[in-house]
Amino acid sequence: MAVFTELHDEDRDAIAAAYEMHSLSSVIGIADGDTETTYLFRTGQGEFIVTLFENGAEPLDLERAFKTMELLQDRGVPCPRPVRTIEGQATFKAAGRLVAVVSFVSGSSTGDPTAAKCESLGRVMAQIHTVLRRGLHGRPDILPTGAVHGALVPSNVFFVGDMVSGVINFRLRHDDALVSEIAEALVDWTIRANGELDRTKARSMLKGYQSVRALTGAERAALPGFVMASAARRYANRAEKACLPTIAMLTFSSVTPDILD
Repeated sequence: MAVFTELHDEDRDAIAAAYEMHSLSSVIGIADGDTETTYLFRTGQGEFIVTLFENGAEPLDLERAFKTMELLQDRGVPCPRPVRTIEGQATFKAAGRLVAVVSFVSGSSTGDPTAAKCESLGRVMAQIHTVLRRGLHGRPDILPTGAVHGALVPSNVFFVGDMVSGVINFRLRHDDALVSEIAEALVDWTIRANGELDRTKARSMLKGYQSVRALTGAERAALPGFVMASAARRYANRAEKACLPTIAMLTFSSVTPDILD
């Protein structure tokens, strides 16, 4: 962890009091993240993730993230349960830092997802899109837009076995074409070194997604282009950037009709 703010006893006690945590048994630093410091608080009521933001976080951003998670929790989407202060606030100040608390999520992230994990992620991604876009309908010839997670990278998704146990970090939620996040996830989770998508994993992710929300005709037509653009962004600053045109075209041609069906 690149950044670490030490919590002294008075800081721990202040956080525990602000969130009505009783019987605090241990506080453990978690080596994760480079713009925030994370602790695991073990209490008589359970385990909680306490995050101290080193920079770039605003109370209104975190309030919006909390409302998003609360809505998703109510609809059965796996994500942490936000914990508010006794005054109902999403944030607190301790050790000179902005603090936010959520429930502990079981499971772990993966660097080598199976096809089954990709299918589970696709299903959860569609649940997020559907819940956050509830009640909105667009024309069939226009790409559907709505709130997207904004960072469905492997480090933000936990699994127990092959099932998603929790999606974290909703601070980057924003409105966009839904197909843009599908494309980003396909590249982040299924791309091979040469730029091709792993067909089995890509098909599984789209199968999981469409088991909840079917892609529109406009989305199916646009997906190859969005995937190519996502791959281009991924490789633009890497050593392989000289091969970027080839990689981008291989990625584009990987999105074939059989992957979508």
